[in-house]
Amino acid sequence: MNSLRVLSLLALAAALFLGGCATRPVNPRITEYVPNRGYQYQARIKHSKDPQNLVILAFSGGGTRAAAFSYGVLETLRRTEVVGPKGVKFRLLDEVDIITGVSGGSFTALAYGLYGERLFDEYEKRFLKRNVQGELISRFVNPTKWGALNSTGWGRSELAAQLYDEILFEGATFADLDRGDGPMITVVATDISTGSRLAFTQGVFDSLCSDLGPFPLSRAAAASSAVPVVLSAVTINNYGGTCNFSLPKWLSALAESANPPRPAARAARRLREFEGYSDSVRRPYIHLVDGGVSDNLGLRGVLEVIEAFEALHSLGQPTPLDHVHRIIIFVVNSLSSPLTNWDESEDSPGPIKTLLKATGVPIDHFSYEAVEQLKDIAARWQTLRRIRNSAAFSADKDPTLTEVNNAPDIGLYAIDVSFPELKDPAELDYLNSLPTSFALPDEAVDRLRAAAAKIILKSPEFQRLLKEAGARIVSD
Repeated sequence: MNSLRVLSLLALAAALFLGGCATRPVNPRITEYVPNRGYQYQARIKHSKDPQNLVILAFSGGGTRAAAFSYGVLETLRRTEVVGPKGVKFRLLDEVDIITGVSGGSFTALAYGLYGERLFDEYEKRFLKRNVQGELISRFVNPTKWGALNSTGWGRSELAAQLYDEILFEGATFADLDRGDGPMITVVATDISTGSRLAFTQGVFDSLCSDLGPFPLSRAAAASSAVPVVLSAVTINNYGGTCNFSLPKWLSALAESANPPRPAARAARRLREFEGYSDSVRRPYIHLVDGGVSDNLGLRGVLEVIEAFEALHSLGQPTPLDHVHRIIIFVVNSLSSPLTNWDESEDSPGPIKTLLKATGVPIDHFSYEAVEQLKDIAARWQTLRRIRNSAAFSADKDPTLTEVNNAPDIGLYAIDVSFPELKDPAELDYLNSLPTSFALPDEAVDRLRAAAAKIILKSPEFQRLLKEAGARIVSD
């Protein structure tokens, strides 16, 4: 018995020692910047089914709740066939050009980008209806993992990335996404040092002088969902300033302007944030946490591009969106708003509850503001076009009305796919009560998927899109 105990202790010690040798993957550097190479939108426009339409899905954070809700959107668009004005029948899913994903939504986005149609046969079993959270916890408390967890640059999120790779991503990298012909997948994390967004696209990695191609999808998902404190940051190497990187010409004017044209000020500030990456001597490492900290809807990047387009369009400058006639954005927001009874008691809530609420409330409010901002842009463009096209308006008589004269000839549709759009109060209460975790009952997963379908098909903005495009649904 003593010998067996000694052998067991030796085996455990060996496992702890070997675990302590764990090292994180290192993203490779590029020595010379080449514009429009690798996995970025400018290089993937060729995959667009209809260059005149730009269709974007924005998947929010929210654990399995977000993953299931966004998956329900994919299912709905997959089974919804539409006949266009020329009698051509097509599935709405096949028209999607870009999917952004944050935290829980990043898993659905990346998995669809990787597997395409195969996802609909496997995703439920492999991820949605699986106790991913329980499997993570069991790994965290496993003594054989403790050495690795204490390794430099290697923490709980790297262990999580290993699990995600085993159960879902199968060793795939962004190079695998780039070889496919599906939509562009943009996953977002947060640079915890600056609070700025970092999107996993080659365009962003160019500013780091790094090659995104070999980067594992599992690590991108782990970074995008690395809830601070609960999970560790995902660390990547920064080689910025060593590869002669420069901004694309259409953006450099905004970045260099001390007073950028409206409404592109936010986009210009975002571009200046890239300058911080050029000093890799001072910042050789970038530490990434949950994308929801900086952008819980995956919508900020979309807004900045639209604002930059509007500003440059007003100045007569060319942009990558000049060929687009419609921008259609499905904002898939799985934000839940469970009620509390705190205000019924004179005693204030405890420190943990207060911390969680204080962290979540600003994120939730910004998510609301981002959606409203998008709707405001859509309404403004529509109003300006109506004024310009009215019989009473004349550009010759009103040459000073620059904003009216330069209104973009683009239809902008913001389709709000969120729980408050449900008409059933009981269903809304049920979905709002679902926690942000990576483990939900099968019933919750199914009800989230069904809710997505109800919201899309009854959306007034979706119906407006069909009417103005001269299209109609033939099956759903």
